[in-house]
Amino acid sequence: MTDTAAQWFRVHRQTADPRLRLVCFPHAGGTAQLYQGWRARLPADIELLAVRYPGRQDRLAEPCVEDMDTLADRITDALVPYLDRPVALFGHSMGSAVAYEVARRMEARHGTTAARLLVSARAAPHRAVTSGLHRADDDTLIAGVRSLGDLGSQVFDIPELRELLLPALRADYRLIESYRPVRPAPLRAPVTAYIGEDDPGSGRVRADVEAWAELSIAGGFVLRSFPGDHFYLAPCEAELTSDIAQRLEEVGRYRTSMAFP
Repeated sequence: MTDTAAQWFRVHRQTADPRLRLVCFPHAGGTAQLYQGWRARLPADIELLAVRYPGRQDRLAEPCVEDMDTLADRITDALVPYLDRPVALFGHSMGSAVAYEVARRMEARHGTTAARLLVSARAAPHRAVTSGLHRADDDTLIAGVRSLGDLGSQVFDIPELRELLLPALRADYRLIESYRPVRPAPLRAPVTAYIGEDDPGSGRVRADVEAWAELSIAGGFVLRSFPGDHFYLAPCEAELTSDIAQRLEEVGRYRTSMAFP
């Protein structure tokens, strides 16, 4: 299968001559639409892209990807046309782990260091604890997701939508719960982590989120917290994007192996 950039990325804002591209990765069961509002909040010279996982929205007819290596490989291959500018990666929850794996492949296969890896609401890969929810019945899986916070979960109360959305949610949980790297490779990119102060997942074990610092040989690890639960990024969108914009202002000092026209 030949993957294309158009398949994998929704360009929320296209810029003629971007200083930087920010690629955003959704959570388990999530879609590229999560980041649509960011285009009005980020600086005009940042091009905004969001990853479109198969098995949902306009990729509904495609099979979901259920293992991390396959997903990260395909996204990295599709990202190549965008590597002519600095690329920063932001991932929320499951998306944090996917973004890390894409950053690792960018370095190993293309000699390109991400401008910054921004991870949200997720413990470092070697410290994450699995719940086994992907093996649970539908009601238990949905209840587990709702226990983290509420971001549009009312769709599961509508039988027709529940039937459409559950396969992707379960596939994503199977992917992230089977992803257990014992010794993940450190990146040359700097890492910033974000958590919700009342997140019952990442917020409860702060040290496991701080362990992302072990995956950046660039140093300068930063952890920021915001009011809210696992899905704090929705009500705190303005504050979060403002912080991200400030972090990305520092990109120039970390351009180690990028080549630009």
